[in-house]
Amino acid sequence: MAQKRVAIVQSSYIPWKGYFDLIRSVDEFILLDTVQFSKGSWRNRNRIKTKDGLAWLSIPVRTKGRLLQAVEDTVVSDPAWATRHWQNILGAYARTPFFERYAEPFEAAYRSFQSDRLSHINRVLTELVCRALGIATPIRSASDYRPGDGRMQRLVDLCQQAGATEYLSGPAARDYIDETLFAEAGIDLHFADYSGYPEYEQPYPPFEHAVAVVDLLFCTGPRAVDFMKDLCPAKSPA
Repeated sequence: MAQKRVAIVQSSYIPWKGYFDLIRSVDEFILLDTVQFSKGSWRNRNRIKTKDGLAWLSIPVRTKGRLLQAVEDTVVSDPAWATRHWQNILGAYARTPFFERYAEPFEAAYRSFQSDRLSHINRVLTELVCRALGIATPIRSASDYRPGDGRMQRLVDLCQQAGATEYLSGPAARDYIDETLFAEAGIDLHFADYSGYPEYEQPYPPFEHAVAVVDLLFCTGPRAVDFMKDLCPAKSPA
């Protein structure tokens, strides 16, 4: 049986480098945007480095109340957000070594979003970053499958329907994940390790790892992967 490693995570707004290490460490990456949207989460915001310190970039969204809105159904409430965000990114990174190398496709994306759905915006930017980093992992949505209900069962179902033999989870899930369910389904469970990332020359010290991935791209360019890491043992050959 061919080996296949899968990761399942909600989409995030220009997420940090660890998110992309997760993507490049698997054979298929599934966006879990069928679950409830959480205010104040990474779904619609992230941070960049500026001369005045860390600054939040938040996409304003309409919220209907608890338990009533999935990530994929979350809609932007102010169409001017993209112009503001690009101007903030431009102001923070225009003088970094590789800004001009990557700026054009990012600017084009920010100036031409055709959808007001947060999930679509996040996916467009995630796929743009993947291309810049040379990551070719297929990205699918949970809605492409038919998982059952329940937090853990949903993950197991998605793995099985995707043909996964291994599941790579973020480290925070150690606190709640039911390893027995994966074992009973014949799926090997691994946890990503986000410790020990190397630092690079970043504007406006002190150094901060937990910032949007554009910081890494604009500062290090084609050497970006040198400042990323392998999250678990190499994928098994087919």
